[in-house]
Amino acid sequence: MKVFVLAPKENWICDRFVEEWIKAHPETTTNYLAEADIVWLLADWCWNHLPDNVLRGKKVLASVHHIVPEKFNKESQQEFAFRDQFVDFYHVPCQKTYDQISKLTSKPIFTFPFWVNQELWTNKRSEKDRLREKYGISKDKFLIGSFQRDTEGHDLKSPKLEKGPDLFCDAVIERRNDRANKGKSNVEVLLAGWRRQYVMARLNSAKIKYHYHELPALETINDFYAMLDLYIVAARYEGGPQAIFECALTGTPIISTDVGAASLILSSNSIFIPGNSMKALSDTNYAHSRAMKIAIPDGFRSFEKALDEIYKK
Repeated sequence: MKVFVLAPKENWICDRFVEEWIKAHPETTTNYLAEADIVWLLADWCWNHLPDNVLRGKKVLASVHHIVPEKFNKESQQEFAFRDQFVDFYHVPCQKTYDQISKLTSKPIFTFPFWVNQELWTNKRSEKDRLREKYGISKDKFLIGSFQRDTEGHDLKSPKLEKGPDLFCDAVIERRNDRANKGKSNVEVLLAGWRRQYVMARLNSAKIKYHYHELPALETINDFYAMLDLYIVAARYEGGPQAIFECALTGTPIISTDVGAASLILSSNSIFIPGNSMKALSDTNYAHSRAMKIAIPDGFRSFEKALDEIYKK
């Protein structure tokens, strides 16, 4: 069996998935479409990077991460239907995405999360004070983190609502106000990722101090996780997000909306309804034990089994 894995080449998480897969599976992956038995569209939105005739001649697996209903217009629906004729199997990382695309296709759908690389995400919580000093953040502040992109690219000010930047800011302000009422230390926010303009504008308006690093190296992000008192995922639609798995492995306290794989990794007590984030409690031990089940190499097993099944059909 030979598998060609299509990388989006966007310098983002899917490219890292492709690199990790190829590194671990040199015998079954190929860089040559002609010798591939299976084409894996790991980033499904890049399907048209390959000629139609190539897709027609191969067994095709497409990973669909999530669909944003508000953006899934008539044109998007037509594109999905057109692409569906070239796809033989689908993979989705969570049940919520399965519920979305099972209404759009009759093709078989595999449901399991992507793996997480425990070599990249290590627990450095014991170094919290040293790292805060290194990055210029006071030890006595309650530090909340968010490392993603969440502003629309067309104007760099409109919130990308599926990522929930508005809900994230609401939760941060809620924490700030609660701590202020109790006479506790101020809240500060640590941001990373492209297009954080909406969040920064909201935090400026609320007079909440933030620290922003646009595109830090992964090693730096690992440091950032160690400095946090809380990470908040407030998305409306996600396939992961990867921050949930990364927080789990780094021992970072995290709460999340019921999105993507949150219910797979996090305790039910750590999942909040927007507007009630104060009721959520992080459970780092629970999250770590769950995430380790899909750490490398165990996290590859479901994909290996699925690809083998596709090859034999």
